[in-house]
Amino acid sequence: MKLSESLRTLLTASLLGSSACVASADNDGVPADSCNVSVADSIAGKVAKPRRNIVGKIIDYFSQTNIDKSEKKFDISVIGGPSYSASTSFEIAGLVSGLYKSRYDSLTPRSDISIYAEGSVTGFYNFGIRGNHIFPADRMRIVYDGNFCHFPLKFWGIGYDNGFNKANESKYTLLESAATMQFLWKLPHDIFLGPSVNFNYQKATKMQRPELWDGLATEVFSYGMGIVFSIDTRDLASNASNGYYVGLHQQFFPGFIGNRHAFSMTEVSMMYYRQLWSSGVLAARLHGAGAYGNPPWGMLPTLDKGNAVRGYYEGRYRDKNEADIVVELRQHVWRRNGIVVWGGVGTVFSRFNQIGWDTLLPTYGIGYRWEFKKKVNVRVDFGLGKDSYAISFGINEAF
Repeated sequence: MKLSESLRTLLTASLLGSSACVASADNDGVPADSCNVSVADSIAGKVAKPRRNIVGKIIDYFSQTNIDKSEKKFDISVIGGPSYSASTSFEIAGLVSGLYKSRYDSLTPRSDISIYAEGSVTGFYNFGIRGNHIFPADRMRIVYDGNFCHFPLKFWGIGYDNGFNKANESKYTLLESAATMQFLWKLPHDIFLGPSVNFNYQKATKMQRPELWDGLATEVFSYGMGIVFSIDTRDLASNASNGYYVGLHQQFFPGFIGNRHAFSMTEVSMMYYRQLWSSGVLAARLHGAGAYGNPPWGMLPTLDKGNAVRGYYEGRYRDKNEADIVVELRQHVWRRNGIVVWGGVGTVFSRFNQIGWDTLLPTYGIGYRWEFKKKVNVRVDFGLGKDSYAISFGINEAF
């Protein structure tokens, strides 16, 4: 989903070369028709601009996407193209994003909304909407995310041992429909507090090895409610350079509202950002999630939840508990280009006494960043893990 600077430069040069017009005069000193420019117009500086073809218009569009448009009431951008990942193979993805303010004042950050669709040669397709609506003076925020997908995937079973066992690798297809919303009120000292609601439907079909589900239901509806508490001092949530975030999300899926699997989930996140120099940012994340009661297999925490732990096949490692820590250096290099390097470790487990050196799963790698809009990056990451690697594409930073 990126258009590299070198490709853009090459296309620009070829278009400029093909549209160059050299005025040639006939015997009377009048320019030839191929230039369509009169001597008088040339002297007056009124040279007609050559008409741009579709490739030229695309180049013009991407060359201007990072221009500051904060004065616009609604700033809309479109991006799309091919990409690749281990779980989806080659795919085509498209994204329409918008930035806006509910009120134009210095106390109200910009809200955002994204509508996306993607599909691949494997039969994968996914479409959805996500965003953050910020009320005037940042008194309240609504965070929402919803999607529907048909996803041919691989499954190794539940727990570290099953995930590490290469012989367990098997195919299945996931049907999923999910929606979450958080309603957060701002309190003094950058504290946010409010309820959340959650709906999730998952169904595993075309299972190559059904025994890996160990008798668990393969079609599950889950209805949840919860509470969110956070302290957020970040300068920009999607691409912070300073500040910190501490968050707790407690969710409940009780039986009395129709859940066949009654369970609860707790998720804790701590993130820290510091600008080391004018073009370099240090980012760190400590994350943990736990499910207890009778959670369905599709709602169990996974190692790659949240995109920070890169280098593993999506959903390969899952269990009742997950924990990880990742440190990343983000460096602007030249114009709209940047790189990141990261390192960290994570694991999954059902009981704390199962954590050991041999169950730790490292993550490290390097990534490329292209500034699509101001403080909005297209990212391409190459991650390495324990006997594993993966390439991932996305919008905004991993955390």
